[in-house]
Amino acid sequence: MIDIKVPTVGESISEVTLLKWNKKDGDYVERDEVIAELESEKATFEVNAEQAGVLKLGGIQEGDTIKIGDLLASIDETARQPEKSTVDNQQSTAKSASEKVVAKSQEEGNRQAKFSAPVTGISNDIKASPVASAIIADKKVDPTTVVATGTAGKILKDDVLAALANPGKKAFAGSELFSRNVRTEKMSNLRKTISRRLVEAKNTTAMLTTFNEVDMSSIMEIRTKYKDKFKEIHSVGLGFMSFFAKACAVALAEWPSVNAYIDGDQLIYHDYADISIAVSTPRGLTVPVMRNVESMSMADVERKVVELAGKARDSKLTTEDLTGGTFTITNGGVFGSLMSTPIINIPQSAILGMHKIQERPMVINGQVVVKPMMYLALSYDHRIIDGRESVSFLVRVKELLENPEQLLIGKDPVKTLLEL
Repeated sequence: MIDIKVPTVGESISEVTLLKWNKKDGDYVERDEVIAELESEKATFEVNAEQAGVLKLGGIQEGDTIKIGDLLASIDETARQPEKSTVDNQQSTAKSASEKVVAKSQEEGNRQAKFSAPVTGISNDIKASPVASAIIADKKVDPTTVVATGTAGKILKDDVLAALANPGKKAFAGSELFSRNVRTEKMSNLRKTISRRLVEAKNTTAMLTTFNEVDMSSIMEIRTKYKDKFKEIHSVGLGFMSFFAKACAVALAEWPSVNAYIDGDQLIYHDYADISIAVSTPRGLTVPVMRNVESMSMADVERKVVELAGKARDSKLTTEDLTGGTFTITNGGVFGSLMSTPIINIPQSAILGMHKIQERPMVINGQVVVKPMMYLALSYDHRIIDGRESVSFLVRVKELLENPEQLLIGKDPVKTLLEL
């Protein structure tokens, strides 16, 4: 019998939470097959089977908090693997029965729909019975306003009739009209860490925020002109993050205090730009790091953003992915934010907030012109960064974004040509 214990995931981490069992008690598992998913205060990670055999689970339930080194499960490596033919036959029989049930259900649905109103105008993402679908189409009911009571969120006939009887009224999911229900949910390790770090940032830094706005016309024109060719050559889309990351890397080199942090009575400067990007996931906010952005190409940045976002979505970020950033960029614009004051990602000293691009009237050479504008916000620790550095850094980022050609050499091409 082989014992599988909770592995060490970091020096400062003493406990983790069991998020999910991927296998059941008594299942036969192959070597290196994932048997469970755990969550620490920094990231989620998988636990693999050390040998093939029959899995024996302990009394740990999903959502339980367990300590590093605790027994998670055991594997009986002497147990024989079930006969493949028997398993295949069982699966084949189950599949055949399932297909018959589905076919019968579809036949019944078609029969009912034949004598009902045409089923149109309902998205494939919305699950509804044939009769409910027919009523939705006939009465032009918005399916999102219907509270589903069927299995797996399926909309039933009575659900649609209830929505029609109470126009403009919608209960919360899983609840009823005029409900006073209160739910209690255990705070995850990740949420605890986010809470602790945000409070620590507010209480231990002299945080201020300076604002500016940037005309996004040039970047949007470049994306429109080159996005297809860029994707064809680099196999990745051309987004806004690469422009912002590269602009920040240039500005960080020119204003090193923005790229530094305080360690006791020492100032730690970095001669490189490891830029963290804030990524929202269903489990909370994570901040993975792009290393050496100053040395990356635009395509490199875009590929890294896609990679980190995918790992965050699939809960595959490692401790290495989440540690060591020197500066952070967060994009509230994807959620519609027009302006905000982001909180510093300690121990860093500054964070840049991107926001929604919105057409606004701007006065240029005495003329009112409509331009796609974005507000930028730089929150910074005033203990290490003075007003001159913070404002100048943000102005430099604005200049680079409004004149993207300067990202190539960090200077105005014409002034460089004239040696000015």
